[in-house]
Amino acid sequence: MTSHNDTLFARAQRTTPGGVNSPVRAFRSVGGTPRFITRAEGPYTWDADGKRYTDYVGSWGPAIVGHAHPTVIKAVQDAAVRGLSFGAPTEAEIEMAEEICKLVPSIEQVRLVSSGTEATMSALRLARGATGRDMIVKFEGCYHGHADSLLVKAGSGALTFGNPTSAGVPADFVQHTLVLDYNNVAQLEETFARVGDKIACVIVEPVAGNMNLVRGTSAFLHTMRRLCTQYGALLIFDEVMSGFRVGLHGAQALHNITPDITALGKVIGGGMPVAAFGGRADLMKHMAPLGAVYQAGTLSGNPVAVAAGMATLRLIQEPGFYESLGTQTRRLTDGLTQAAQDAGVTFCADAVGGMFGLYFATQPPTSYAEMMASDKEKFNRFFHAMLDQGHYFAPAAFEAGFVSAQHSDAVIDGTIAAARTAFAALT
Repeated sequence: MTSHNDTLFARAQRTTPGGVNSPVRAFRSVGGTPRFITRAEGPYTWDADGKRYTDYVGSWGPAIVGHAHPTVIKAVQDAAVRGLSFGAPTEAEIEMAEEICKLVPSIEQVRLVSSGTEATMSALRLARGATGRDMIVKFEGCYHGHADSLLVKAGSGALTFGNPTSAGVPADFVQHTLVLDYNNVAQLEETFARVGDKIACVIVEPVAGNMNLVRGTSAFLHTMRRLCTQYGALLIFDEVMSGFRVGLHGAQALHNITPDITALGKVIGGGMPVAAFGGRADLMKHMAPLGAVYQAGTLSGNPVAVAAGMATLRLIQEPGFYESLGTQTRRLTDGLTQAAQDAGVTFCADAVGGMFGLYFATQPPTSYAEMMASDKEKFNRFFHAMLDQGHYFAPAAFEAGFVSAQHSDAVIDGTIAAARTAFAALT
C-alpha cells in the first residue's frame, strides 16, 4: 500500500523545490521519504499515515514545554480572536521585551523580529553601524541563518577571508568575513593580533547546534570576550537555539560571560515565528528610528506569535523546570550510550540543558572537523531503525536534538529500549 507520506512528497515536489520549505526536511542526508506531520501533542507527533513518533526534534527547539501545551494554545486562541496582525504597537510586545530583559541581564533593550536569520542579520548590521568597521569573524560549523554574509566557509588557510557556501552569494559579499576554527584559542589570539582594529564583531554559537551539539569551551569563549573588549570589537552571542534551552538565562549565564549583543529565537516564540536581538542600551540606540541602522518588519512582534512566546516563557520559569529538563535529557543520553556500549557500537552522546548530541565517534567533537570525522553512514542506519520503531530524531548527523518537559521516564525508556534493537542491527 502506498504511504500517504510518499504521495504527499511526490505532490509537494511539483510545486516546491525539493518538496520542502527548509532543506533538512527533505531527508536528503539520511535518504528516504520525509514524514509529513499532521498533528503533535506532548512528546509525540503523528504523520500522514497516522503513525505516532516520540519526537526529539521539537520543531528544532521551540517545543520545550511539549507540543500543543494547553496553556500556550489557550493564549494563542485568546489573541487570535482579537485580530491576527495590526502593523502597530501592542502592549504584549512591551511585556515580551520586559521579560527578555529581565531573564537575560546582558540585554537592556531588545528589538523583536520574526526569524533567527533576521535576528543575526540585524545584529551584524548593528555591530557594523555602531563600530564603523566592516570585518566580522565567525566560526566553521556555526550556522547563523541564511543572510549572505554568513553563508561562508573557511578560506584556503588561516586568516584568509571566507568563500560563499551558497550559489547566488557574490564573493564581494563575504570579503569581510573571516572564518576560524571553533574552540581554537590560539587562532583567535593570532587573528586579533593581526587585524583586531578592523574587526566589527565576532559572532558565535556559545553552544553550537548546527554541526550537532558542540560545546564552546570556557577558555574559548572567555578569550573571545577579552579580545573583543581589548580591540573595541563587539561580541555577538547567537543564542537563537541555546537561549532558554540550555538554561533559563542562556549559555552566557552558564559561562558567566556578558556579550554585547544577543540573538534569540525558537523558545521565545513557543512554536510561532518570534525572534529578537538586543544588547546594551548605548548600542541599541543606533537602531532606527533613534539611529541610522535600519531594520523593519511588518510581522515583527505579531500579537498571536508573542502570545505563544509569553505563555512559554512563563511556563519555563516554574520551579524545578530546568532541573527536571536536564535530568530527562541526561537520562536519554546516558541510556543511549549504555545501549550502544552493550551492543559493541562506537558511540557517545552529550547534553546541555534540554539540548543533546548523538555521535558515532569515540568522544564528543569539539570542532567542525572532528564532527565531520564521525561515522555518518552508521548514523543514517540508526536514524531509520529508530524511525521505523516510532522514534523521530533529527534527519541529519549534524543537528542537535531536543527534549521537552513532556518526555517522561516512560517515554524516554521506550526510546532507549528501541535503541537497543537499533544498535544491535549495526554490528
